[in-house]
Amino acid sequence: MQPDMNWFAVLAHHAAQTPDRPVTVFQGETTTYAEMATRAAALAGGLAERGVAPGQVVGLLSYNCPELLEALFAANYLGAIAMPINWRLAAAEVRYILEHSDARALVCDEALVELADEATKGIEGTLVRACVSQPAPEGWTPLAELRAASRRVAAVPAAADDVHRLMYTSGTTGRPKGVMITHANLAWKNLAHVAELGFTSADVGLACGPLYHVGALDLTTTSLLAVGATTIIHRGFDAAAVVAEIERSRVTTVWLAPAMVNSIMALPDVDQRDLSSVRLIVNGGEKMPIPLIERIQRTFAAAWLADAYGLTETVSGDTFLDRDSTVTKLGSVGRPCPYLELDIWDTQGRPVPAGERGEIVVRGPKVFKGYWRDPDATAAAFAGGWFHTGDVGVRDEDGYLFIVDRLKDMIVSGGENIAGSEVERVLYEHAAVLEVAVVGRPDDRWGEVPVAYVVLRPDATATAEALIEHCRLQLARFKVPKEITFLDALPRNPSGKVLKRELRRS
Repeated sequence: MQPDMNWFAVLAHHAAQTPDRPVTVFQGETTTYAEMATRAAALAGGLAERGVAPGQVVGLLSYNCPELLEALFAANYLGAIAMPINWRLAAAEVRYILEHSDARALVCDEALVELADEATKGIEGTLVRACVSQPAPEGWTPLAELRAASRRVAAVPAAADDVHRLMYTSGTTGRPKGVMITHANLAWKNLAHVAELGFTSADVGLACGPLYHVGALDLTTTSLLAVGATTIIHRGFDAAAVVAEIERSRVTTVWLAPAMVNSIMALPDVDQRDLSSVRLIVNGGEKMPIPLIERIQRTFAAAWLADAYGLTETVSGDTFLDRDSTVTKLGSVGRPCPYLELDIWDTQGRPVPAGERGEIVVRGPKVFKGYWRDPDATAAAFAGGWFHTGDVGVRDEDGYLFIVDRLKDMIVSGGENIAGSEVERVLYEHAAVLEVAVVGRPDDRWGEVPVAYVVLRPDATATAEALIEHCRLQLARFKVPKEITFLDALPRNPSGKVLKRELRRS
């Protein structure tokens, strides 16, 4: 008989062992492990009464709140598949995800009902539509009503390979793809991160990034749930609120995208605040200049700033930069976590030696099982038996990984390959530059030429000509940006990655 790998079983374990321990704190309201397990089981009964069955998909469209986690656990309790949805998407994009996944239910935040109504127009009859609020808007069933349903069902055991969660990628090329994360994928991820990052039940986490994304969900919340710890949930990100929460609640760990770090460090009084409780900040893999790293280390004096690399397809957190190497391996995202193999391959699928660039490939039990209803994309992604990340990287002699670029972001100018990140590195070293992104622009003569989009530091000034001259002193002529455009902010996705496709369209 196979062991039960259901993610709900972890919640049930802690509900039995430490029933009164807070699993979440949200807007001053505490939910204990026992309360979360009871509510999730009751909600599962209500969903089952409305016809949701094992193997079916339950969409979750919500800002951060405990009910999002409750609905995720309820879906798993039923043997169903939870599907967090990016609330920044347009209605047409949400509709595509609901239809492609063949979702049977949609749990929605009251503030997002207008988006959900537009996305589900004409298909309302195929969905159980539940709203977090009570009373619920017209056409929606309150979550509380589903919890109060008379039907009670037993928890459905899950095999290791059963799908726990479906997460649609951002769709940088073509339609988004549904990433199938199994119960075993999540279990191995949690085991790896507990071993690597030392989470215990004494930790107090802060989820201030969106919980539909693996950053806040898996680099904070699910790891802490695995060890029976507490997560404080913020409905959305606000830099001042984050700092105040850390002081008030003695937060020990938080995931922050690079843009979130910048916002916190830009607060005028951040250096005078008591942030000594923070032992771990997991960051998102973008290169930060040494002066900023040094300032972060002074401000968060007790914290390990663990620069990380990972993907939705691997439940995040594949490599981490160890504390002692934060400055000596500047720009590196570290070495692989336990239970994950990582290699660098050339275009022929052959490993390359240290110091040479190639595509990053990974394999291990935390790597997803494939793309939902897309066998061709799955086969292509696992060519050669390893998952192809689409990222270009290089390892040094010590095994530390450096991200060079996305394969699709390489700029080919006159037959020469230019990594935008290489040009960005030089521009970041200019004292006036806060953020920068370099992309290729079509050119009749060269095919493509590099152009740069720059955000200046507050109160700093610099001309395009000065920045171009700065690059000329350090880069080959063909790598120097042909144009500099100044922006107030770079476009980013929820994980903090710059949306270069938007810059190319500008």
